[in-house]
Amino acid sequence: MTTEAQVQLEASWKCHLLAEFEKPYMRELKEFLRQEISRRKIIYPKGSQYFNAFNATPLNRVKVVILGQDPYHGPEQAHGLCFSVPHGIDIPPSLVNIFKEIQADLGLSSDHFRHGNLKRWADQGVLLLNSVLTVEAGRAASHQGKGWETFTDRAISLLNEQREHLVFMLWGAYAQKKGAVIDGSKHLVLQSPHPSPLSAHRGFLGCRHFSKANDYLVKHGIEPVDWRLDG
Repeated sequence: MTTEAQVQLEASWKCHLLAEFEKPYMRELKEFLRQEISRRKIIYPKGSQYFNAFNATPLNRVKVVILGQDPYHGPEQAHGLCFSVPHGIDIPPSLVNIFKEIQADLGLSSDHFRHGNLKRWADQGVLLLNSVLTVEAGRAASHQGKGWETFTDRAISLLNEQREHLVFMLWGAYAQKKGAVIDGSKHLVLQSPHPSPLSAHRGFLGCRHFSKANDYLVKHGIEPVDWRLDG
């Protein structure tokens, strides 16, 4: 049995999500991960970071939700926040395009985006949530369909039901499908192509999601997000 003490999840999320850990899908997921590790497969991110998005941004402090797909599968890239990489790691191409859009949208200098660690956003209430929370090293999407999607669907439903005036940024068809449950009369839903170099030019660049998000938050009496990472 999973006990409350074994689930390392921030309190406001745990209160709503703890029951998920007793459901068959989560037990199967836990066993899948145990077997993968026993076969000496390398899993990203490390176990203590699986729930980093939740632990960095409590349920009652979420302002903006950015949905990713699954973690980076290269060495030392993934740390539990979608699109983010730790300090000292090269900024991935999709994040380069995200930074380009923020700079163009808000008139900010590239000096504010010298690294790719998005923890400063998470600390301000930006939930950086991947749909799938683990991946095998070097194998993109290798843990899709193992149960994580059910867990993160529940988290999105909770946000939709429990909160109002959130901003959801849904980039690409995968995120847009996952966000289909969001009530657009309670929240602001912003959609565009994915920021990947393969698709960013089709409408992500120029989407102005970051100014739109802040305008919406201010309109509803909520502190806007300072999207700068430095300074």
